[in-house]
Amino acid sequence: MAGSSSSYKKYQTRTRNPNPKASVLLVIDMQNHFSSIAKQIIPSITFTIQTCREASIPIIFTRHCHKSQGDHGMLGEWWNDLIIDGTYESELMNDLGRRKEDMIVEKHTYSAFRGTGLEEQLKEMGIEEVIITGVMTNLCCETTAREAFVRGFRVFFSTDGTATSDEALHEATLMNMAYGFAYLVDSNSLKHALP
Repeated sequence: MAGSSSSYKKYQTRTRNPNPKASVLLVIDMQNHFSSIAKQIIPSITFTIQTCREASIPIIFTRHCHKSQGDHGMLGEWWNDLIIDGTYESELMNDLGRRKEDMIVEKHTYSAFRGTGLEEQLKEMGIEEVIITGVMTNLCCETTAREAFVRGFRVFFSTDGTATSDEALHEATLMNMAYGFAYLVDSNSLKHALP
């Protein structure tokens, strides 16, 4: 479930606009495996992607997948439905407006930074800020946001472009993000914030 775009303002402790010259949009794990959760936020994400394209902000998609029995770590103990590379479930959803020039980062844990080379890639690109959208709010999106923050990136976390299985989990993440890790934005506020 995604939160309504106005409900997050009660958690907001700071406000700031992204710098389009130093930002990247991360679209986390919008894969067929998560389609029942992700389908409700497709309009917000596609609007955000279009907004970022208009502002010349690069778009990076992440794809969660496991290529072997040895690459799942604790996830294999925690979940019984791992996403195996090469399956339909592992493919990115078709209706996101992804372009062939958009980078795809493959990951096998909650963090888009762990063992992926993403941090080095962003630094090479001169990126200082990440805008986070995708699924699941409280797992991969939150972990990636926290790791971005501790690596020195300014984080903007989408309230209507993230979703998870439960409204309470979504809200708890927004509360934590606003308190210590990220500026909260929604697709409309982002549109107004970017030139």
